[in-house]
Amino acid sequence: MSDAAPLLIAKSDKNLFLLPKMANRHGLIAGATGTGKTVSLQVMAEGFSAAGVPVFMADVKGDLAGISQAGTAVPKIQERIKLLKLGSFGFSASPVTFWDIFGEQGHPTRTTISELGPLLLSRLFNLNEIQSGVLSLVFKIADDNGLLLLDTKDLRAMLQYAGDNAEQFTTEYGRVSAASIGAIQRSLLDLETQGGDRLFGEPALNLDDFLQADGQGRGMINILAADKLMLSPKLYATFLLWMLSEIYEQMPEVGDLDKPKLVFFFDEAHLLFSDAPEPLLQKIEQIIRLIRSKGVGVFFVTQNPLDVPDIVLGQLGNRVQHALRAFTPRDQKAVKAAAETLRANPKFDVAETITELAVGEALVSFLDEKGQPGVVERAFIYPPKSQIGPIPASTRDGIVRGSVLYGHYEKAVDRESAYEILKGRSGQAAPGEAPQPAGVPRRPQIPLPAPEAPRQPAGRHRDSMLEAMGKSAVRSMGSQIGRSIIRGVLGGILGGRS
Repeated sequence: MSDAAPLLIAKSDKNLFLLPKMANRHGLIAGATGTGKTVSLQVMAEGFSAAGVPVFMADVKGDLAGISQAGTAVPKIQERIKLLKLGSFGFSASPVTFWDIFGEQGHPTRTTISELGPLLLSRLFNLNEIQSGVLSLVFKIADDNGLLLLDTKDLRAMLQYAGDNAEQFTTEYGRVSAASIGAIQRSLLDLETQGGDRLFGEPALNLDDFLQADGQGRGMINILAADKLMLSPKLYATFLLWMLSEIYEQMPEVGDLDKPKLVFFFDEAHLLFSDAPEPLLQKIEQIIRLIRSKGVGVFFVTQNPLDVPDIVLGQLGNRVQHALRAFTPRDQKAVKAAAETLRANPKFDVAETITELAVGEALVSFLDEKGQPGVVERAFIYPPKSQIGPIPASTRDGIVRGSVLYGHYEKAVDRESAYEILKGRSGQAAPGEAPQPAGVPRRPQIPLPAPEAPRQPAGRHRDSMLEAMGKSAVRSMGSQIGRSIIRGVLGGILGGRS
């Protein structure tokens, strides 16, 4: 298989190319606010799309939507074209699919409580170790009894059931603390108050829908509207981390390809690592290290290279370093750290140059054909071919409605799950029991499945005409005593399956 054409990203005294076959060695785009990181991201995304590689990125400032429209020769673009002596420069749009957890600026983007799992939920809820253990027990009780936790009302019902019946679960599962149940319930209420409950439900996001191309063979650029999501930074980081772990879990091993199957840009990367416990950091490092064999490239976008732990930073081979300011001791440390991680160029002092870079200028070092970091070059980023900045709401809405996905994710599905089962059982007597006297509350009883009874698959419901859009994200596995929900490396009970 012939190598894909290199992506032209920047120009110094020569053109600087990012090799697609090295994109799965990951990368970093860093720099202070207003130095040009967003444009660098946009130019890379355009290049990958033109090469037939799908892209995912979150739009945290609301100004990446312009990639869906052809650019125009505004003064700043004309100035860059003249500076780089580009001559005739063609503008063009890229194919885009818009997504939005809140369903306002793109297709609704959901997952399920079961898919996210107790480990990520514990971080989202900011639970301590004891509370996290109780949440894991609640998931285990639900799994052992074949109860799907799809949305927040399912989790609330399960928490209430576990709390009301704590004594009967203590022997088999361990102590279920009423205080911990209360803390989890309060965190769940806070999440719902912030609108985070919209993240959970069905139809859940099918990650196969990211891996699409348009009629011209260009990779689809998937843009998650995150300007509102960023008001809940931990929700933003948790959701993107879940997506990354699901991509790792679901995509097959492919080895080294001439170009990646997907490139994932993680903007505001410091939110991913901020206050993350050591076990979670180890899982993140594992995913970043191994996901390259799935043909996935991950590029972190952040203001300060120190935001990324060294164990992850060492795996980011392609670097675009915009200007950093050295106003404080921490700033000076960041400048020094950034300079030391770039392959030195004898033509200039790297540390000094980082503080002198103009807007749109960067220190660039990409991996060569052998996977070795190139000598860092001081260069100007090429201007994007698409529009820089936001687009009108009517234009965005037209793109969403014109998508082949329109109508699928917009129709929410609320099928029978833990809430409905527990609610149904709470109002009737179990077989062989006397009816409960009127006015006296009774504890709900989870109906255990009979060994010989066929189990309903736990995949999300699909109409037959939509089956081709992907397999279920909520998966189940039958056994003699019931079902256990399968979760990915970051979603499993007590840290995920090995």
